[in-house]
Amino acid sequence: MRAASETDTLFRTQTFLGAPFACLDVPGAAHVIGARPMGAPFRYVITSNASHLVRLNDRKDARFAAALADAGLNVLDGAVPHLLAERLFGLDIPLCPGSDLTAELFEHVIQPDDPVTVIGGSEEMRRRLMAGYGLRTLNLHVPPMGFIDDPAAVEAAIQFVIEHPARYVFLVAGAPRSEYLAHMIFQRGAAVGTGLCVGSALNFLTGLVQRASPAFRRLGLEWLYRLAQSPSTHFERVFVDSLPIFLIAAKAKLDPAAYGMRPGGGGGS
Repeated sequence: MRAASETDTLFRTQTFLGAPFACLDVPGAAHVIGARPMGAPFRYVITSNASHLVRLNDRKDARFAAALADAGLNVLDGAVPHLLAERLFGLDIPLCPGSDLTAELFEHVIQPDDPVTVIGGSEEMRRRLMAGYGLRTLNLHVPPMGFIDDPAAVEAAIQFVIEHPARYVFLVAGAPRSEYLAHMIFQRGAAVGTGLCVGSALNFLTGLVQRASPAFRRLGLEWLYRLAQSPSTHFERVFVDSLPIFLIAAKAKLDPAAYGMRPGGGGGS
């Protein structure tokens, strides 16, 4: 997604905990995404948060690592990894939450005539997006639970994206399922548009799920709000999937080269 043929703006990257991050804030990332024309070959955006970095480094998830390596754009989502990158390693990687990026795209970039495809979500989400943003074409495919381990269900999702050409393809089937699927669509080589792996962003945008207040978000406590709202759902996500990032960051501080980072700073270009 950095090719000059797709956008006039090239951007710096910084390596943090083994992942290459685009040094783009929300408006910057939205500009890069919006600069891609309709019909451009399918590329995808990952919004990596603490659980993504734990999956990459602690769980050694080869499928996720491959998806991350082929991503057209990877931005930093999450107050905790942002704070660690800045305070522990002196890295200047702007925060670009997937929910904020999605809102920016719908409010300032996506036009009513732009075809949109959504993988995941619900019919009510589709109805609210079309009504709220005047979209004329929004195609929805809702895979069954556990679809990522069902080759037929995966193939159905891939074919849906191919057969419904869109400028923007929102993959909201949960992490890391959305990232796995985006990578498989990319590998197929027949789809167009920009895929966006943005978690619960469309639920927040449409009001189907209440997001934390701006005050919570400014303090980096959105995770605490979501944990309080839905402890059974978010306990594992916070304490099992995300908390190990502190140990990973400590190890990287002691041996930065092992995580693709230079002593006293991170890898960059």
